[in-house]
Amino acid sequence: MSVPAFVFAPAKAGDLSALTELRLTVMAESFNRIGRFNPERARAWFADTYRPETTRLILVDGETAGCVAFFATEPGVMKLEHFYLDPRWQGRGLGTAILDGLLAEADAVGARVILTVLRQSDAQRLYDRRGFIVTGHDDLDVYMERPARV
Repeated sequence: MSVPAFVFAPAKAGDLSALTELRLTVMAESFNRIGRFNPERARAWFADTYRPETTRLILVDGETAGCVAFFATEPGVMKLEHFYLDPRWQGRGLGTAILDGLLAEADAVGARVILTVLRQSDAQRLYDRRGFIVTGHDDLDVYMERPARV
């Protein structure tokens, strides 16, 4: 099976509603697994943290397959967040290809990459495979980073 070709497109403020629903679809199982699924709280949190200027839509054949935010938080540090891939596109290597491209961007500027993943999320395996290490956790989240590569 070949990895679907994708392109990034800039997100807009008007994408908030559709991306919020995408997040709920993608995250419901993980939140349910830890007994913390609250759709209204999840919507409010995403609305508070969504920044179109740092978010990229992931397009496959012109269709929005997901989104990801990737940005510098300070010199030498890139943050990865809001990485959601529609379930129809999961399991095809697309998430790995997207992450590899983002990590190449970080490597090009010698930056380490930080992220937060929901406790017991299947996504943590992807980050583990790409060299991220756990730097901490709380009752909800696991904090990870990938050291800078030069």
